Order: sequence, then C-alpha cells, then structure tokens
Amino acid sequence: MLKRLASATSSLLTAAGIMLPAVAGSQPAAAQTSDLVSKTAFRVCADPANLPMSDREGAGYENKIAELMASKLGLPLEYTWFPMATGFVRKTLQANACDVVIGFAQGDEMVLNTNHYYTSAYVLIAASGGPLAGVTTLADPLLKDKRIGIVAGTPPATHMARNGLLLKAKGYHLMVDRRYEDPADDMLKDLESGALDAAILWGPIGGPLVKASHPKLKATPLLAESTPPRLFYRITMGVRQGEKVWERKLNSLIRRNQSEINAILADAGVPLLNDMGTGPLETPK
Repeated sequence: MLKRLASATSSLLTAAGIMLPAVAGSQPAAAQTSDLVSKTAFRVCADPANLPMSDREGAGYENKIAELMASKLGLPLEYTWFPMATGFVRKTLQANACDVVIGFAQGDEMVLNTNHYYTSAYVLIAASGGPLAGVTTLADPLLKDKRIGIVAGTPPATHMARNGLLLKAKGYHLMVDRRYEDPADDMLKDLESGALDAAILWGPIGGPLVKASHPKLKATPLLAESTPPRLFYRITMGVRQGEKVWERKLNSLIRRNQSEINAILADAGVPLLNDMGTGPLETPK
C-alpha cells in the first residue's frame, strides 16, 4: 500500500473519472461482464505477506473484504499471490491472472479505480498519554528536535523537510518484499525501545498494528496540514483499464455493502475519515 500511495501522489491531486452509460438491466449479469473477468470465481490479486492488509492465511482486513465481496457475488474466492513491489500490477492484474486489487489509491493510472470505499490518512504514533499523543500536524513545535521514524519517499517526508524534522529522523525502506523485511514493525519496535520519539505510518497500516499488538502506543491521524502534499487518501478497488462494466458491478457491491465494509475496517483499527479527510467518519447509529 505504501508503494501504491507514493507512486500515485501526483495524479491523486487531480484524479477524475468518466463513467460509461449503464448497461440495460434486462441483460443477464454474466453478459454485462467483460470476457476477461472470470464468471466462475472472484479472483483477487494480493500480497501473501502484507499484514494487516493481506496474507495467505486470510488474516488481513483486505482478505475479509474480499470474502464479503465473493459471498455477495455467490462465487468462490481465488487469489493470485505476488509481493507488493515492482511488477505487481503487470504480473497479476494486467496478465489476467486475477480481476481485482482490493486496496488501491484513487487516481493511480495503472488501474481503473472503482468508487472509493474508505478514506484514511497518515498517522503519527507516539506513547499513549505522552507529550506527542494527539499531535495532528508536522508543524507542531512539540516535534522540534524529536527522533521520528518515516518511510522514505512517502508524502509526510515532504512536510518533515519543510519543518526541519529530517536531521534526527530515521528512514525506513519503501520498496520491500514483506516476506523478508517489515519496515512498519521495525519502526514500532524502535519506538517502543526508545530509539524513536514518534513514528509516522500510513493509517491503514499503523492503526491496525497499534490496535493489535502495541497497546501502549496511540495513532493520531495527521489532519491539520495546511500545505501540500495532502496526507489523506481515498482507497478504491483496482481493476484493469477498460473494464468499465466490471467497475460498475463492483461499485454497486460497494454501495450496497458499505456498512459491512466499514465494520471490517473499524474492527481492524483502520482510521476512517470523512470524504474530505477533515475528521472521523460519522456513521449512522
């Protein structure tokens, strides 16, 4: 996910989509789906070692969303596994080995995006109850001279540079094979050991990790930045370019099952925001 966000940052700022006219409702459902999309299985492209999002055992929240979508379609769930690194889309989705990537940043030109199904942001993680808990902007004076962990090449690094926070920062790799290297977990271990004062992670990674195994830490969304780049993103499902009928079918599934999707994400600890990234998502009671 971090790679997808970093590669899409420039296009995310001006993303737009043009929908084709809806197919007549009287046609059979199978006839409305491209010949490249499987009619016998819900085929998902995923990373086999990318918790908290996905893994081979199905423990990630993207696994659970995939299970939900497959059940609503009445189809078995099938995976094509490939590390979330260079060549992921080309060797999975574009090779017709699978039909959908469950989590993709809106505006990434490598795929055709569905409507977004959640919005989230980068978070600052610090000791719960400590002086940095609750910091919502990297311009906060409390961060001056602090040792902050950051994944190299991600949007928050620009804000850190602008605010003079890189001198004592510790960088972690962006392009990794998670089967062999885990920058997010390494960063949180460094924070708990005292090697860092704070850590910055993409919220859908940092939030679930903190909830699952770091009870003494707190993840706070960075919602108060006043200058670009923005630190919140809308997350979609990614399909092959040109698969407009399949995109519309998934859009319908997302719309009809949004409350169940929200529940999966919230249970995992993903920070859910409103569409404009200005505050928490308000859900009907």
